[in-house]
Amino acid sequence: MTPIEYLKIQSKNLNKDFKTQTFSFDPKLGSKVYDYEPNYFKFDMLVPDFKINEDSFKLGNAQHIIAKLCGFTKWVELLKALPARVELAILLFDNMDRVSVRDWEEYISRIETENKVTIDDDFRLQIFKEVFLEREQDVYYDDYRLLPDERYVQDNESNSTAKITFLPLNRDDRDEFIKAANRSFERIFERIEPENPELTRALWNAEHFIDKELLSEDMLPIDRDYALSFVDSFLVGYVIQLAAQADEQAQGQ
Repeated sequence: MTPIEYLKIQSKNLNKDFKTQTFSFDPKLGSKVYDYEPNYFKFDMLVPDFKINEDSFKLGNAQHIIAKLCGFTKWVELLKALPARVELAILLFDNMDRVSVRDWEEYISRIETENKVTIDDDFRLQIFKEVFLEREQDVYYDDYRLLPDERYVQDNESNSTAKITFLPLNRDDRDEFIKAANRSFERIFERIEPENPELTRALWNAEHFIDKELLSEDMLPIDRDYALSFVDSFLVGYVIQLAAQADEQAQGQ
């Protein structure tokens, strides 16, 4: 799964959350009051923060919001972005609880202003990994994504997509998830350029990642496609951890 495909799934999920909308008329307010039963995002938080028009929301609107959560102003900018910028977008989205887009942009702007330089996408990606991913976290931000135990479980799932309802995965799903994990690993491996590549690669085990790390019983039931989207996003931090573990092993030799 490519990063763009992953973000397209997030957009579709956001649009699905909007479609759970119900409303009633509040005579005191003299207007409609909307309610949602989302599965993926905290839609009630997104509405005021992104000035969502609750009377008119479509997939294009969802893509626009996902792009903003990735540090872009428009979805089309995301589609035209170079690989390093797209990888940074994924990291911003997957780590929105660690750093907000606004604070990240202010951080970069301050560096550029103080040093009178322009930082390119590759260097921005390096800074994000070294400053925001590898440091110990002491401040957390509001996360627009729902945790598994916060998701609304539909009573009627007849119109839903294929779901994973038990673990371990069946053979066909497991094979597909392992292939996706290996593809993602190679892409991330090339981007982070581990100092000890052979040791890092030796530590990688796609079967273990899929069977033991990706999903847990408390996340079930879960849409199969949504679970598959986790592979790419979860692996970024996982491969960074493998690289750090490889560095420790190398130092001990």
